[in-house]
Amino acid sequence: MSYTGQNKAELFAENAQIIKKDFVWQHALTKRLAALLYAQEGRTIDCDAIRQCHSLIKQNTGAFSTFRGNMALCVAALLSLSRDPREVFGETLKVYDLLKGEKLRASDYLVVAACLIAARSGASDYSSAAARTRAFYDGMRARHFFITSQDDYIFAAMLGLTDLDPAAGSERIERLFGRLKGEFWDRNSVQALAQVLVLGGSDDGIIDRVLALRDTLRARKIRLDKTYTLPVMGVLTMLPVETDRIARDIAAIQDTLRAQKGFGVLSVPTQELLLYAASIAASEYAKNVKDGVLTAALSTSVTNIIIAQQAAMIAAVSASTAASSASS
Repeated sequence: MSYTGQNKAELFAENAQIIKKDFVWQHALTKRLAALLYAQEGRTIDCDAIRQCHSLIKQNTGAFSTFRGNMALCVAALLSLSRDPREVFGETLKVYDLLKGEKLRASDYLVVAACLIAARSGASDYSSAAARTRAFYDGMRARHFFITSQDDYIFAAMLGLTDLDPAAGSERIERLFGRLKGEFWDRNSVQALAQVLVLGGSDDGIIDRVLALRDTLRARKIRLDKTYTLPVMGVLTMLPVETDRIARDIAAIQDTLRAQKGFGVLSVPTQELLLYAASIAASEYAKNVKDGVLTAALSTSVTNIIIAQQAAMIAAVSASTAASSASS
């Protein structure tokens, strides 16, 4: 494992301990996500800045706004990492309205999608990005009605920010999905994986590389081929790094994280820990890709995937908790 990767894992764990004490009542998963977003930037978490951005959100939204939902702390963290949080939040609200104008439903996922578009495009491109996000979402939903839902908004926004043609891109996603669906059991995750892989340009050899990486990881008892981690495996597949090194580095980062305070088996499940380890490894590899355009796309994708998968985990845990309370 690279020294930088080792440091980033340790910084992530330190950030997690800092925010745990500062935001006592926030969801543990959301706090770890904020800690990771800062670590990915090589920064010690700034709880005061996050708190100020959290207040900014409250001051500019209604009591029942989706901006105050499960992902509020994540959005606050993203804003606090931006050059001008107040300006970026104002732009995020504009993008959110544009996305709702495209008949996408209000949700935590749509809030994050708006935040990502506002942070990664100019004001003159907002309308186009919103329309393209809708087009990619419709392309997925037309082919897979029962597995395409609001949790695909972030992936659709990720694609909407590229220069891929929505019709041609949707066809490529479907081809990749068709070739991968027999290899992995969770269809929703396979669709997310296909959406990530379409960012890599040519499809030549990509399926073989996905399967080779899966098998190499499995040999080390690393299961990235499951629900919440399959999309990030797609990013790793597109990077010019040997599969043995990827497996070795992820195992080392996983071991480093597991040894940190607050990351024991009773605190952080294995799949969640693997998502963090794989994301840290992927972000480090992406820095060394010589293709500047691909580097930007993959680096952005890592952040998007982390947020999308964490949002899905939080939603699942919240739903489970609600169901348990109702049955009691």
